[in-house]
Amino acid sequence: MKLTAGKEAKLRYMATYFTTIEKGDFVLCKITGERIPLDELKYWSVERQEAYVDAEASLQRQRSLAAQEKP
Repeated sequence: MKLTAGKEAKLRYMATYFTTIEKGDFVLCKITGERIPLDELKYWSVERQEAYVDAEASLQRQRSLAAQEKP
């Protein structure tokens, strides 16, 4: 999954698909900063409009936000 070149895409994340705002080859994982090739992108947040490299990164983000909300 490693990409060394290319352009970052800008996407609009929907419930079951995403649309391209600016063409590119990859997006960055919000948690790890890893480049995710568009054809391998499976995890994102519609609410936060963020991409995640895998389910673990998505869960980590959710837990981090939940912890911030606690008094």
